[in-house]
Amino acid sequence: MSLFWRIFLLNAAVLVVAMVVLILTPLTVSAPVLLPEVLILTGGLVAMLVANAVLLRVGLRPLDRLTRAMTTIDLLRPGRRLTVTGEAGIADLIRTFNTMLDRLEAERAASTGRALSAQEAERQRIARELHDEIGQTLTAVLLELKSVADHAPPPVSERLHQVQETTRNGLDEIRRIARRLRPGVLEELGLTSALKALAAEFSTGGLTVQHSIQRHADLGRDVELVLYRVAQECLTNTARHAGARHVDLRLTGWGTGVELCIRDDGRGPGDAPEGAGIRGMRERALLIGADLALGPAVGGGTEVRLRVPAPAESE
Repeated sequence: MSLFWRIFLLNAAVLVVAMVVLILTPLTVSAPVLLPEVLILTGGLVAMLVANAVLLRVGLRPLDRLTRAMTTIDLLRPGRRLTVTGEAGIADLIRTFNTMLDRLEAERAASTGRALSAQEAERQRIARELHDEIGQTLTAVLLELKSVADHAPPPVSERLHQVQETTRNGLDEIRRIARRLRPGVLEELGLTSALKALAAEFSTGGLTVQHSIQRHADLGRDVELVLYRVAQECLTNTARHAGARHVDLRLTGWGTGVELCIRDDGRGPGDAPEGAGIRGMRERALLIGADLALGPAVGGGTEVRLRVPAPAESE
């Protein structure tokens, strides 16, 4: 029975009961209306309204759960579904909502995958241009500065050597940026070496990154790239915002899959809303069917756990 007919019949039943009471009991309404009659009618009206409100509240309670779910649902935390309860109309509505979530999550994962693939391709293109174009140009400038400095008088030669050193630092920074945009070590040497190199890169400026990385069988290019990018984003956030002195990076087995755990001793996540970096990590985790958990670490700081199922399950 539809929701309309249930509400209609509920109100009709209340009115029929009131009419039967008036017909089968000695209750009457005189003209002018007497005070006892007013009290009786008022009491009957209140009783009907209370009964109507209670019955409607019980019947429409599943709609309240649906409303709360619609206002709190987050497509970056998939898997939440409402239990199908209630009568036919409400149960159909909840079932339709769950089906809509299935479709939205699938479409979100597909569109995110295309966007991230395009982003990786753009990163590789920029990295190649930085390395091949700007890097070669600065290398040529360095050689020219060296040639000029070797034949210049001492005061000018000293200034040229300073410019040469500044140019060399700029070239090193460009190469570092290119390596972050396009992790060649990941493609050439694998995930274990890439994570070790990443830990060594961030172990500067008062931040110490210790790592414990177990070797695993081939996880697949997409899974390894997600693990690397999540670790890179976590270490970047820690170095920029956490005020931490020590970071522990671990890659271990988890069931038949792997788990990446990054824990620091910084100020912790606090109550700040999730930024674009964290939401980007969640989107990457969705691509491989992984579960990303972020929160305060035991003893202070922040802990990020990325649990990746076995490759056969994530495909």
